[in-house]
Amino acid sequence: MKVFKFGGASVKDADAVRNVANILKRFPNENIIVVVSAMGKITNALERLVNAVYYKKENPSAVLDEIKAYHFNVINQLFPNKSHSIYNEINNTFVELDWAIEEEPTLDYNFEYDKIVCMGEIISTKIVNAYLNEVGVNSKWWDVRDCIQTDNTYREGKINWELTQTLVNENLLPHFHDSANSIVVTQGFIGGTSENYTTTLGREGSDYTAAILAFTVNAESVTIWKDVPGVLNADPKCFEETQKLEKISYQDAIELAYYGVSVIHPKTIKPLQNKKIPLFVKSFIHPEDIGTVISETPAHLPIPCYIFKSNQVLISISPKDFSFIVEENFSDIFNLFAEKQVKINVMQNSAISFSVSVDNDERKLPNLIKTLQKKYRVLYNDNLELITIRYYNQATIEKLTINKKILLEVRSRYTVQLVVQPV
Repeated sequence: MKVFKFGGASVKDADAVRNVANILKRFPNENIIVVVSAMGKITNALERLVNAVYYKKENPSAVLDEIKAYHFNVINQLFPNKSHSIYNEINNTFVELDWAIEEEPTLDYNFEYDKIVCMGEIISTKIVNAYLNEVGVNSKWWDVRDCIQTDNTYREGKINWELTQTLVNENLLPHFHDSANSIVVTQGFIGGTSENYTTTLGREGSDYTAAILAFTVNAESVTIWKDVPGVLNADPKCFEETQKLEKISYQDAIELAYYGVSVIHPKTIKPLQNKKIPLFVKSFIHPEDIGTVISETPAHLPIPCYIFKSNQVLISISPKDFSFIVEENFSDIFNLFAEKQVKINVMQNSAISFSVSVDNDERKLPNLIKTLQKKYRVLYNDNLELITIRYYNQATIEKLTINKKILLEVRSRYTVQLVVQPV
C-alpha cells in the first residue's frame, strides 16, 4: 500500500488533473490511497467566503460565484460531454455551500470556517475521481471524515488515533480486498467529529492526512507530489540559488517543518517515524526524478538550510512592577497564548522580560495583547522577519542579515533563529 498526496498546485487546472492521471498510470496494479487538496488557491477563496459571511466584508454570493466559475471551467475542459454525471454531482455539492452562506452564522468563527472551507477538498476529489475513471484509472471516491476522527477543536482538530484506527480497519481497508479496487481518492486537511461535524487539521494539513492514513494502514511509503524537485535548502521563491537535499533524517525533517519549511506540514513526520515509513518528496512535473527521501538516517544535512517567516510581531512582556519574571508568570503567559490560540515561533527570556515572535494574525493578536496588558507591561514591534538557519555558520548568518537589524537571537547547537527588522 502506498499513499500519494497531491496539493493544490498539482490539481490547479484541467492540465494538472490530467497529469495526476498520467502519474497514477505509472503505478499499475498498486494499491494507492490518493490524498488530494483543494484546487489551486481555492482554500484562500473559501476563506474569503467565510469572512464575507461572518464579517460582511464582501458579498458572499459574488465570492461563491467566483468559486463555482473556477471549478466549472476545469470540469468543462475535462468532460466535454455535458451530460456527464459530474456536472450534476458538483452542482449538488455547491447547493450545500449555498445553504451554508444563507444561514445566520453561529458565534464560533472556527466552526463556520471548517463547515465552509472543507468544501474545497470535497469538490476537488470528486472531480479528480471522476476524471480518473473517465480515462481508465479505476478509482473510488472516499469521504475521509468517515475514517479520520477528531475532537471539537475547529481549525486545529486533534486526532482520536484509537477511533481513527478502528474506522480505517472496518471501513477503508476492506475496500482493497477486492482486486478490482486499487485506488481510493480522498480528501486532505479535513476530519470529522463524533457529532458528524467537519473539522480541519490546520492550514496546509493535507500532508498530515497522508501521514495519518499511512500510519493506520501500515503503508510502505508516502509520496508528496510538489512543483519543486524535492526538499530544497531554501525557498526558491525567495532565493535564486538553492540546493536539493537528497536525503533527510526524520529528526531534521521534524525540525525543518516545525520552523516553517513550506514543503512539509509540521505534524506529518512523527507518525511516519513511529512506523519507519519513508516519505518521498517528488516533482509532479518530472515524476521520473528521484526527489528527496526522508527516512531513518543518522547523517546530518551537508549544507545550511534557511527558512524565512515574514509579517512577524515581536512582543516583550514584563511585570508592571519591574520585578523578576518567574515561573508563575510563565505559566500564566503560556496559558493566555494557548487560550487565544496564538502560536509562538521563537522565545527568549531575561531576568525581567519574556520576548516572543508570533505571526501577525489580525483576528487573534489584538485580543491577546489587550489581555496581556491587564497584568503586564507589553511592548511590541511589527513588520519583522524571522530567519531560521538549521546547521548555521557565521558566513550564512552574515549573508542573510545584510541591511537588517537583529532584534532577537536564539542559538542552539544546530539552529539559530533571528528576528530582524529591515534598515
